Amino acid sequence: MAAKIGSAGGSKFDLGQNSDMNVTPFVDVMLVLLIIFMVVAPIATTSIRMDIPPATPPKNDNSKPPTFISINDAGQIYVSFGKNDIRPSSMGMLPYDLAKSLAVANPTNERIFIRADRHVPYGKFMEVVNQLQLDGYYKVGLIAENLGTS
Repeated sequence: MAAKIGSAGGSKFDLGQNSDMNVTPFVDVMLVLLIIFMVVAPIATTSIRMDIPPATPPKNDNSKPPTFISINDAGQIYVSFGKNDIRPSSMGMLPYDLAKSLAVANPTNERIFIRADRHVPYGKFMEVVNQLQLDGYYKVGLIAENLGTS
């Protein structure tokens, strides 16, 4: 509690009231809490030794290679058939070539990968992506080349 010294009126023993907040107890409590948390924090971070088995990748029984759509800088479209067979296609023939390349009952549920030359106009690339969406192919992956900084 604070008192006002030297008031203008009243007796010499009347100190009056001071309306300023005394923050000393607040600072004392905060410092005590800080010390408590500093002591308790290392205790709370102790770990338990666990021998976790290593993660193993799932076995892929599907030996079929992925299907790629390639677009060269001239805007020509190619579809992969197997690992080494790449055949030219067109916007109109793209859904038929994809179905033939995937060779499954429901080809629209399969993942398709698109790769394009860096000089392909963005509009041509988006034409292919939009055509895939119109044909029901929604699982589309984009292939990017990882260029080193050297």
